[in-house]
Amino acid sequence: MVTEVILPVLGETMNEGTIVEWLKAEGSPVQRGEVLFTLESDKATLEAEAPATGFLRKILVPPGQTVPVLTVVGLITKTADEDISAYESRFQLPGSEFQVAEAVAPRPSEPETVEPETLEPLAGRLFVSPRARRLAREKGVDLAQVTGSGPNGRIVEEDVIAFLEAQPKVTPVAQRLAEQAGLDLRTVQGTGPGGRITKEDVELALSRAEGRALAEFQVPGFRLQVPEAVAPVPSRPETFEPETLKPLSGVRAVIARRMAESHQTTAPVTLTTEVDATAFVELRERLKESLAASLGFNIGYNDLLIKLAARALREFPYMNVRQEEGGIRQLQDVHVALAVDTDRGLLVPVIRHADRKGVSEIARELRELVARAREGKALPDELTGSTFTITNLGMHEIDAFTPIINLPEVAILGVGRIKARPAAVDGAIVVRQTMWLSLTFDHRLVDGAPAARFLQRIKQLVEEPYLLLS
Repeated sequence: MVTEVILPVLGETMNEGTIVEWLKAEGSPVQRGEVLFTLESDKATLEAEAPATGFLRKILVPPGQTVPVLTVVGLITKTADEDISAYESRFQLPGSEFQVAEAVAPRPSEPETVEPETLEPLAGRLFVSPRARRLAREKGVDLAQVTGSGPNGRIVEEDVIAFLEAQPKVTPVAQRLAEQAGLDLRTVQGTGPGGRITKEDVELALSRAEGRALAEFQVPGFRLQVPEAVAPVPSRPETFEPETLKPLSGVRAVIARRMAESHQTTAPVTLTTEVDATAFVELRERLKESLAASLGFNIGYNDLLIKLAARALREFPYMNVRQEEGGIRQLQDVHVALAVDTDRGLLVPVIRHADRKGVSEIARELRELVARAREGKALPDELTGSTFTITNLGMHEIDAFTPIINLPEVAILGVGRIKARPAAVDGAIVVRQTMWLSLTFDHRLVDGAPAARFLQRIKQLVEEPYLLLS
């Protein structure tokens, strides 16, 4: 009996996936329910389980290949030598041993496709977890130098982290200088922040290695010791890494396509307003004190912003719409997304029915979603389906900016930093906590005045957050 292994549908919005790694080799025994391979959607790395107990008779889709969901990617048989010739004609393609010739009810893929990065197996070491491989690729670690601590010597993420922590912290310029001079950085004492080795540290180590001795200079009235060569060692010209062409793939490709589509297909207009956030800051401080013990963390500004944006969307339903073929669809549910910076690119976890949830519930759910997104474990449905998006760059000391609409939504709210500034209040100059809000909206679907009223309401809720109780 032959059981087909298919690329699973892990969310309503998932149309295709890329095989990252097969955790079993051809001919290996497998148990129903154990992780058989890992796959990557456009937003997360996920695990797929074996659908039956038996032997992995054939792998049809190798690592690095992208196929539609429900594509047959492997075959499991009851015995190790079971005849699968009846399947060969089904999956055989001219010029190749085994490739996917047909898929079981595949979903139509989008017109633009980008070739994924090819993940070559590490020579002499077959077992590397997807997270370890991804971290090593991001940090430029040669996995051949990493010792695996997992089963059968499998390299896991903790092994890569331990390898990185064991390496000296060094600036890029100091690294290149040391490599050019053949200097072992483990012999260099770093004087930079956190003990980081700087260019000056490397130059000093090279100077000492060349045997520069101290000489005494006698000056009337005092005695001073200085290096024999007072002039600093001439620094080598800084070199730049050669130009490289990185494939536009994965999350980066999705972001590039969606940003270009948003810019080309919308009529974006950005409105900005300065907000007195003094009461907003005070509310957050009070909530921190009262809820920290029960939540286990501090309430953040984003938690409050999601709540008040959801309130405004419910009051101004014309901002909770999207354009579809044939007209403008009015949406009944309010799903607010927050743009999150991750190592894999910009992702937008979605708080569904945000208008029906309290601040504490939003805070808990948001942290879970953000953690899953940053770990690459978020399901596609957790990152899609929003009706409005918030993007906050305040932590990067940005005051105001022009955010790009997250299609198919009609608008996006940009949030700047909160900063103490002088302000005129009742004829006196006082210091107030202020911030800038930037609302970008699609003028095809909403006019300027209605959009301004919506932003004005958000401003009012920030300045008078007790109105959330009304």
